[in-house]
Amino acid sequence: MPSLRRPLAFLLRLLFVFLAIASNRAAFHFASGGHSTKRSNSAIRSHPTNVIQNWPNHSRRCNSLLMEASNTCPNETSKQLYNIPDSGWQSKKWNWGSAHGTGHDCAAICRRRWNDESDRRELVRSLLYPAEFKALHPHSEVSFEEVKLILALAWQRGRWDGTDGGPVEGYGAVLEAMADARRYENEDEVISALMFIEDVSGRFSSICKNAEKLKRMKAIANDVKGKHAEKEDVFMARRTCAGMVLDAMNFVENGL
Repeated sequence: MPSLRRPLAFLLRLLFVFLAIASNRAAFHFASGGHSTKRSNSAIRSHPTNVIQNWPNHSRRCNSLLMEASNTCPNETSKQLYNIPDSGWQSKKWNWGSAHGTGHDCAAICRRRWNDESDRRELVRSLLYPAEFKALHPHSEVSFEEVKLILALAWQRGRWDGTDGGPVEGYGAVLEAMADARRYENEDEVISALMFIEDVSGRFSSICKNAEKLKRMKAIANDVKGKHAEKEDVFMARRTCAGMVLDAMNFVENGL
C-alpha cells in the first residue's frame, strides 16, 4: 500500500501544477485580450467623434462655397447649377423625378441651401423687388436656373398640401413643361422668359385670392406682352412673377 500511495500523491501534485499553469495562462489571455479590445473600441469610437465635431464647420464651408458659386455665375442665362457638370433642365443627365441624376443631386443641395427661413425670406424679397435688390447688391442675385429649381421643388411639395393650386388649375402643368425642357429652354432666353411669365401669371389665381396681388401679376404680364420690351425688363418681370408665386405658396414659412 505505501508503494501505491507515493505514485498517486505524485500524480495528484502534477495534476494540481498543471491546473494552476492552465489557469494562469487563461487569466493572462483574458486580461490581455480585454485590454486589446478596449483599446480597439476606443480607437473606433474616436474616429466618428472627430467627424461629428468637424461636421458643422464643414457644412458652413460648403454653404459659403455654394453661395459664392451662385453669386458669380451669369444670373439670367446660366444653365449649370452649383458647378455640377451636366446639371440644368436641358441636360440629358438631369433626370427630373428620378433618384439617379444631376437633378436629384441639385435638389438635395437646394433644400439644404434654403433650409433657413431668414434666407428664404431674403430670397423672396429679392425676387419681388429685383430692380431695387440689384441696385443694392449688383453681384448677389440668385441665378434664375436655381429659381426654377426652387419653384419646381415648391410645386412638387405643393402637390401634397394643395399649395400648388390643385391638379386642374394649379402649377402641375407648368412643372411638367419645365421638366420637358423645351418651352422655357428656348435658345433665345427672352422668348423663354416671356413663355414662363405667360404660364405662371395665367395660373396665379389658383393659389392667390388677393385682388391687389392678382391685379399686379396681370399688369406685370401685360407690360411685357405684345410689345418690344427691353430684355432687362423681361428678366425683371420673370423674377417678380416667380417671387409672387413663392410668396403666395408660403414658401418662406413652409420651405421645400
